[in-house]
Amino acid sequence: MEKPKYNLWQNSGYMIAAAWKRHKPVLWLCIITAALSVAASTLGIFIAPSIIYAVETAAPIGRLVFIILAFAGALLMVGAAEAYVATNILFGRVVVRSVITSRIHEKICKTSYPNIENQDVRKKMEKAAIATQSNSEAAEAIWTTLTDLLKNIAGFVIYLLLMSSLPIWIFALILGTTILGFFVNRYVNGWGFRHRDEEAQYTRKMRYIIRSSSDHTLAKDVRIFGMKDWLNDVFDSGLRAYRGFIARREKVYIWGNIVDTILSFARNGIAYFYLIHLVVTDNLSASTFVLTFAVIGGFTTWVGGILTGFETLHKQSLDITAVREFIEYHEPFKFTDGTPLAANSKSVYEIELRNVSFCYPGAERNSLENITLKIKPGEKLAVVGLNGAGKTTLVKLICGFYDPTKGEVLLNGQDIRQYNRHDYYAHFSAVFQDFSIIATTIGENVTQTDMNVDENKMKECIEKAGLTEKVNSLPNKFDTHVTKLVYEDGIELSGGETQRLMLARALYKNAPVIILDEPTAALDPIAESDIYNKYNEMAGGRTSVYISHRLASTKFCDRVIFIDDGSITEEGTHDELLRLGGKYSELYEIQSHYYRENPAIVSHPV
Repeated sequence: MEKPKYNLWQNSGYMIAAAWKRHKPVLWLCIITAALSVAASTLGIFIAPSIIYAVETAAPIGRLVFIILAFAGALLMVGAAEAYVATNILFGRVVVRSVITSRIHEKICKTSYPNIENQDVRKKMEKAAIATQSNSEAAEAIWTTLTDLLKNIAGFVIYLLLMSSLPIWIFALILGTTILGFFVNRYVNGWGFRHRDEEAQYTRKMRYIIRSSSDHTLAKDVRIFGMKDWLNDVFDSGLRAYRGFIARREKVYIWGNIVDTILSFARNGIAYFYLIHLVVTDNLSASTFVLTFAVIGGFTTWVGGILTGFETLHKQSLDITAVREFIEYHEPFKFTDGTPLAANSKSVYEIELRNVSFCYPGAERNSLENITLKIKPGEKLAVVGLNGAGKTTLVKLICGFYDPTKGEVLLNGQDIRQYNRHDYYAHFSAVFQDFSIIATTIGENVTQTDMNVDENKMKECIEKAGLTEKVNSLPNKFDTHVTKLVYEDGIELSGGETQRLMLARALYKNAPVIILDEPTAALDPIAESDIYNKYNEMAGGRTSVYISHRLASTKFCDRVIFIDDGSITEEGTHDELLRLGGKYSELYEIQSHYYRENPAIVSHPV
């Protein structure tokens, strides 16, 4: 069994510190709520004994009425105060949970890129998201648990004083059975933590199916290929497996509840039998009997509440541990502890890969092998090769998403591992194969922010990208929403229009290095050529790296490298590589003959 990294005291302290820093009233309201609850309970046990005592002592009717009204008024005031606090306590608890959620989101956005593709990290991220997704989950429900514990501990102390005249063996009986029950239930409730990876596996599978089936981009495939029944079957199989998991978990919890019930029956039954014995043998008065009876019952309730509170807190602590494990997951890259590196579009930057090899975690062989490459300042470099040759992996190393397994990536002669990696990222504008269109306005997709926006620059970048005519044709112009994922009035851009939007975004950032990783793979050759010419025109004197599997789009580049099986096998200009007659020339001939008016039959295998 994996031991939790943090215990319940450490996790409670973590949440208290978060509340103290962000919204202190949460803590005061917890204390006030607990105090009011104990006050209401204490008042409640004295009502009946006080009335009975007044009757036993033949008190005047006026005094009896006064006692009833006094208790009723006190209970009314306490009840009103409890209702007021309960109404106003939710907001602060949501605020604190939002703080924890923000930390999770910040970790997701800023963590080292290898962590994003690490399955262990993704499991922790899933569990952290579950722990913060609603009011009933640990990141918020813990305040109810801590409040209940304060209430039960305070009630325990008060009732212990009221029971001070009872023999010690009653205390020993109650405390012994409750402590035994606590440790039994603590072990039982740890079952969920010991099997948390199994649970995450089931929930992750079902959530993936839900997300995929509701994705509008899959809607056409679902209908054309009749995928509905298949998706339902996959979801149902995951649901059946998850139900089996829940059934196993509940059987374990039921046995814990059975043990707790037996222990509760033992301590309460014996205590009540003792009180009846006092009535028979010592002529215990009715008022004293009722008070003692209520105090013993309340005392066992407080003890049971403490037990239940610690059990609940222990389970919630496991969830908070999952949150903290994700937020505090080790970063292989340097960020704030790295050397600052300011990006300047007017500065000269040379990127070099020196004897670089790279192997993905868990892979049996290197994706890149002994790559040595120097990209000169202002150079337009094309990286070509067949699918799976290692082009995208090369881009990830250049951009600093991964560190090489062997060798160095250098910026102006300095190993990039020493720098603040976020500062290094600021040197790149990139468009990747998977477009990062955000369900917001066209303008915000270009600027990637809604703060300190330079509207003139934004419009200029859209103009240079050749998208102004399209934007002006829209009712809301630059404020038009893109995609219908969030906004009903969202529009869907064509492939070429999306490319131009990505170009405008890259231009707006104005980084000194431009990276294009096969962003035009879904376009026809003519549209692709137009887009690449746009990129080339807008790049100016900036360093540019173009990755493509279509060789005709590399003609304007200063240099072309051909990657085959993880190594650079050919290097030169487009014309030089054609004259070389190697694999580049062979592949170019295969691709180009499809677009000739009367293509000659070639013998090259496709």
